Amino acid sequence: MSTTPLSDEPATGDVSLYLSGNYAPVAEEVTALDLPVEGELPVELNGRYLRNGPNPATPVDPSTHHWFMGDGMVHGIRLREGRAEWYRNRYVGSTAIAQLRGDDDIPGPNWNDSGHGPNTNVGGFAGKTWAMVEAGGCPVELTYELETVGRNDFEGTLPGAFTAHPKIDPDSGEMHAMVYAWAEWMDHVQYVVVGPDGRVSKTVDIPLPGMTMLHDMSLTRNFAVVYDQPVTVDFDLAFAGRFPFRWNADYGNRVGLLPRDSAGPDDITWIDVPVGYCFHPLNSYDTSDGGVVIDLCVYDRMFDQDILGPFENMARLERWELNPSARSVSTTVIDETANEFPRHRGSLTAKPYRYGYCASPSTDPAAGWPTIKHDLETGERQVFDHGPGRAAGEPVFVARRGESGAASTVEDDGWLVSFVHDLGNDSAEFVVMDAQDFSRGDYVARVPLPQRVPYGFHGNWVSDHSVSPG
Repeated sequence: MSTTPLSDEPATGDVSLYLSGNYAPVAEEVTALDLPVEGELPVELNGRYLRNGPNPATPVDPSTHHWFMGDGMVHGIRLREGRAEWYRNRYVGSTAIAQLRGDDDIPGPNWNDSGHGPNTNVGGFAGKTWAMVEAGGCPVELTYELETVGRNDFEGTLPGAFTAHPKIDPDSGEMHAMVYAWAEWMDHVQYVVVGPDGRVSKTVDIPLPGMTMLHDMSLTRNFAVVYDQPVTVDFDLAFAGRFPFRWNADYGNRVGLLPRDSAGPDDITWIDVPVGYCFHPLNSYDTSDGGVVIDLCVYDRMFDQDILGPFENMARLERWELNPSARSVSTTVIDETANEFPRHRGSLTAKPYRYGYCASPSTDPAAGWPTIKHDLETGERQVFDHGPGRAAGEPVFVARRGESGAASTVEDDGWLVSFVHDLGNDSAEFVVMDAQDFSRGDYVARVPLPQRVPYGFHGNWVSDHSVSPG
């Protein structure tokens, strides 16, 4: 195993929830080969599980530091033919990291002069590995081994901002995104479509009455969904150099249904919805009678009392049934307990589906973060308990493949993969769960990692078919 420290200085000061325990950054970039495997890794899992998150590289003020800020760090594990060939964690290249290392700035366009690298999501698209961030930063391309190539504005076709939460249409292969850019765009957001060739094919500017924190979007076969929510720019925070978004209940809450074939924002149908906030929708689809169904994780409020992170209250899982003709919504609570980082089978994005998977976070470290499986047809709720003090992150679904290489057509026939933090020994594992069989109570396989993986945000399974190692 090899390690590379970036700085000899600790990245934390006094105790703060979002800088302590498993929120605290790690100090070294590690390369570990031929990792031990407990159980049996499915042999068809050939590729990488990657996850991004903030990892401040230099000291920060714990009284003002927001969890969403900080240098991006990607953690990845490479699987091949039942073996765990390597684990790596690498900072995403940026102006700040280059300066800290005494290097030249990373190559590629930096349209908004962002000093920090993407810290929110990472995945494969158009044969390349992309690190992404919301609020306007340009994606950064990574090598297979997670080294930084440089900023990549989709080969010169992206006019400005991008997002950390695009949606890929499984039929067309297009990537769809709703994009905001603090502080360059104060009066609009933008709908961006990227073709399967990795080049932008369409943009639509969408005027808004304020600068909302447009964290995510939803996609159906007919619509791209805009979330215009009551977390908006607070100029007092912004001028103080802090994370600039705060709860603003007076702003109201609405969603916009933009026809995917529309040329402009005048075609949007706006529908008022209950006041609250959603970071992450689970999935969405059109109904046969012209309606739209959206399943999503909803908070009562966000960045109201706690302006350093999202957990002053927990999200519940809801279903919103939208009627575009009446401009009305009917809401149903699916699960009152904590649900976040929702995932579904990717081949069913924008389509009717049955199963969803969520993490269940807690601010009590000893409670652990179990994984929840929702049967949205029967209402059955299953829980995979990782054990006391063990916290699982976002559950990423990977379909089981037969000897022919074809994916199973049974919706939940596959694996859930994630990183799990163990409070008891301050360690981390990569785990594989059977998505069909939570009752087995144990993992299909687990791979102890050579260092702790801090709580982070989003990641994906990137198969060697989608991004080649060669």
